[in-house]
Amino acid sequence: MAEEKKSRLYSLKPLIERWPAVTKPEGHVNFRTKIFWTILCLVLYFIMTNVMIFGMQERFVDLFENYRFIMAGASGSIMHLGIGPIVTASIILQLFVGAKIIKLDLTKKEDKAIYQGTQKILVIVMIVVEAVPQIFGYLRPSEGLIGLAGGEGMANFLIILQLVLGALLVFFMDELISKWGIGSGISLFIAAGVSQAIFTGLFNWLPSSGVGELSLSNPPSGVIPGTYFLATSMTLEDMVGGGYQTMFIGNSRIGYENAIVPLLGTIVIFLIVVYAESSRIELPLAHGKVRGARGRYPIRLIYASNIPVILMAALLANVNMFAMLLYQSNIPLLGGQWWIGQFDTTISTQPLAGGAWYLSSPGGINNWLIPIMAGGDGIGHDSLQYSLKVIIYLTVMIIGSILFAKFWIETTDMGPSSVARQIQSSGMQIPGFRRDPRVLRKVLERYIPVVTVIGGAAVGALAGFADLIGTVGRASGTGVLLTVGIIIRLYEDIAKEQAMEMHPVLRGFFGTE
Repeated sequence: MAEEKKSRLYSLKPLIERWPAVTKPEGHVNFRTKIFWTILCLVLYFIMTNVMIFGMQERFVDLFENYRFIMAGASGSIMHLGIGPIVTASIILQLFVGAKIIKLDLTKKEDKAIYQGTQKILVIVMIVVEAVPQIFGYLRPSEGLIGLAGGEGMANFLIILQLVLGALLVFFMDELISKWGIGSGISLFIAAGVSQAIFTGLFNWLPSSGVGELSLSNPPSGVIPGTYFLATSMTLEDMVGGGYQTMFIGNSRIGYENAIVPLLGTIVIFLIVVYAESSRIELPLAHGKVRGARGRYPIRLIYASNIPVILMAALLANVNMFAMLLYQSNIPLLGGQWWIGQFDTTISTQPLAGGAWYLSSPGGINNWLIPIMAGGDGIGHDSLQYSLKVIIYLTVMIIGSILFAKFWIETTDMGPSSVARQIQSSGMQIPGFRRDPRVLRKVLERYIPVVTVIGGAAVGALAGFADLIGTVGRASGTGVLLTVGIIIRLYEDIAKEQAMEMHPVLRGFFGTE
């Protein structure tokens, strides 16, 4: 009877056992080795973002243009798909397990192994699913590649092959960092891409249009050189006639977006996230056998870290991509329907109307507050629609982040039962309570589920409001939020690894041996 209740995913067990994977270390990996592999993967990531797809036309449409910060890839490079397939596979499995469509008990070691193995297989499937649509009018092969390959079909296949290989390398690097490095590869690549965008947005002295000479209608695109240039070049008449608005909130008409308000928004987001990350509840612990040995178990306000926002943003990126594909298709009932999403890819991949427009990021004060104050944007949306868009976007981000936070802690040994077992195995207990995992679990159940919901809502709200304010470098508020959280967690992981090197007894508490 027990065998009949097992999930159908167990049929994949022979394939999972033979699936290529990075070998897990048998013992403790020292700090220097972890730092080496982490830095090596980061260097390889930056190298691959600068390796462009061979044989592709210079002009192309990027399906993920508005979500580059979360895809952790570079447009037109072999890293074009970035971490998209990995995150999408995680979303799909979490939703299916959470809805009990796939019956797996992730507290059981065997079920969890099947879950993780199935996720690896699904990543490969999603790599192909996200790579193939790119050649249908988006990443076109050049005439030279078509001639070299002997036809357009083979040329398209070569582009897909490069996309698949790039995504596979990202997948294996993420697995390498999680087993042999420090932190998460997905998080590290997101932080690297966003940091690069912020640095460029601050100091880039090249013209906003990318060509021509510097002028008031073509200022430096970086906020520091741009503000200095505008302040020293504008006359009083220029300032009154819109110069102040350009300097403080930007001007999308001339392509100048790295203004003072987005810079202030970036700083405010940084300070809020640092404060939120430091807020925690600390449960006192004492060793059951060693008298005087005490410690604390911290339960953070943002308990599930920034993972819920990563998953939520990736979900919205996929919604945008498939809405665009449907709008340009001839599928009955769904193809070309404006209510799903209306697009004009000759201008941008940003939706112009429909459901996808309401779910897209507001993109800074200049793109929603000014239209609300002006009564509309003059091209089809009034102030009421913009207000509704802001409300829908914030609601979806908050509720989605709560759901993903709840799923995440159950799939990563962060739930009350798993934490109780970790504390029990380390020989620690809560003073005043019996040394029993069931008692520990009941105590933790008072805090962890509540903090998970509050933390998920908080991080979703922070990401949503950050997107409303805007940031420098077009990194998006969500990208900055993620990066600050990732850097803080990376710093804490490095500190923990160093502590474990000095005190090997701590390894048992952190579950590394």
